[in-house]
Amino acid sequence: MSIDFNRREFLTSAGMGFGALAANAILAGHQAKGGTAKSVISLFMHGGPSHLDTFDPKPLLNKMNGQLVPDSFGDVRLQFSTFKERPILGSNRKFNRHGDIEISDLFPNLAKHAGKLVVIRSMNHDGFTHTAALNWLNNGWPRLGRPSVGSWVVYGLGSEAKDLPAFVVMLEGGIKSGPPVYSSGFLPATFQATTLRSSGAPILYANRAEGVTGEAQRDMLDNLRWFNEKHQAARSDDTDLSARIKAYELAFKMQMAVPELSDLSKESAATKAMYGMDNVTTLEFGTRCLMARRLVERGVRFVQLWSGTSTGEGDWDGHKSCEKNHEKQAAKTDKGVAGLLEDLAVRGLLDETLVIWGGEFGRTPTSDGNANGGGDNLGRDHNPYGFSIWMAGGGIKGGKVIGATDEIGLRAIQDPVHVHDLHASVLAMLGLDHEKLTFPFQGRDFRLTDVHGSTSLVAKLRA
Repeated sequence: MSIDFNRREFLTSAGMGFGALAANAILAGHQAKGGTAKSVISLFMHGGPSHLDTFDPKPLLNKMNGQLVPDSFGDVRLQFSTFKERPILGSNRKFNRHGDIEISDLFPNLAKHAGKLVVIRSMNHDGFTHTAALNWLNNGWPRLGRPSVGSWVVYGLGSEAKDLPAFVVMLEGGIKSGPPVYSSGFLPATFQATTLRSSGAPILYANRAEGVTGEAQRDMLDNLRWFNEKHQAARSDDTDLSARIKAYELAFKMQMAVPELSDLSKESAATKAMYGMDNVTTLEFGTRCLMARRLVERGVRFVQLWSGTSTGEGDWDGHKSCEKNHEKQAAKTDKGVAGLLEDLAVRGLLDETLVIWGGEFGRTPTSDGNANGGGDNLGRDHNPYGFSIWMAGGGIKGGKVIGATDEIGLRAIQDPVHVHDLHASVLAMLGLDHEKLTFPFQGRDFRLTDVHGSTSLVAKLRA
């Protein structure tokens, strides 16, 4: 695949410095050396699922249910509850072993694919609020302003999709920290995400205006591009204008591609049932999972699906009755996630598609709802110090567990994986060196992993 830059695009594209632009031109549209994955599907469980009720069983919690945490475990900072004054909360979930992996009864469909998964039980960072934690997982930094993982990936690799966005986000509702978690930050605006809606027009403002022919629109865009390029010639650092020019052209192409993408009529009834689209509970998330497969199938580089909204109790934030909260959220998502893994595998896409499941943090081993350790309103507070995610596909050898938390699931104690390590490893699976993928901003070269990050996880994922 050739790099298609004309002279003006080379001089003005997205306002990049020459060094960054040259590096991007070398990488864009090509699989970098050492990569086993071509695309990423991020399944983000908004609110923070409890590792203690999903993938990291702790029998000691049930034995100590209602007791205060022993002093030997120390103390931690939490958002709402005072850790040392809250009683330990057991779990009513039943865990089933599948080789080395244990999966709770929340995910009966996913459990059928345990052999494809690598469960990382030792994820950790220090952001105990939603905003900080969401930024950590999605932007590699606890504060606002940094580019998202998807933007970094597209900046490094470009896109194989000529008529669809390279980075697509599909939301269930609002996000607690807002759109910055999937923004391009200080990267050129052309690397920002495009939101794909599950109802109505899939992408806003991409449809051709009524009564306008394709030829007339092409003439209009050619004229508009000429004026915009003349305007930009004296403003080469205006990345928004460059992105707008590219957006007009992409929107023109999407007018044919998006209707075909969103037309699921040619998908078989069996495929739709595999994703849970035959059930009102699983229909919405299952549809988005099917769309994710169709997107990577068409060359989209990074797809992110969000489970959970920012209103009411519509996400995985189980402060109140964590058990009922997780039963509701898992019932909506389990079938679609399992269907996605099965469909990718059957179509030969799983080997080149890295699938990542997880939230912004885990939950505490102590109660956040009732100080007496009983009742129906028992929840768990936020816990960023040790939690679980899982990964599949993209060259990963599944069926194993990496890392461990302590006896009550409070802290990562074995093979800890910080968010910087996770991001470095995701880039490496795509063939990108996290230390070399940089962008100059405010006098220094920034990268997704800041000045940290290890790729030692990659060898364990592939072993």
